[in-house]
Amino acid sequence: MFWYQQPPRNGLKLIVSSSTWSLNSYEDGYSEAKFEVTRQNTDYSLMTIKNVTAQDAAMYFCAANDR
Repeated sequence: MFWYQQPPRNGLKLIVSSSTWSLNSYEDGYSEAKFEVTRQNTDYSLMTIKNVTAQDAAMYFCAANDR
């Protein structure tokens, strides 16, 4: 499962990839301290943005790998 951020007037930025069998993998500039991802099974993932500020204003997308 992949979580993306799309700030206004910008392209998609990958925040984190997660799987049920390994730890979450965060991209540079993102961390679990800000973007907490839980993955209970292959069909469910939840991302919580902590301490939200105006700089977090964006569209957020989740994409699943069908493998």
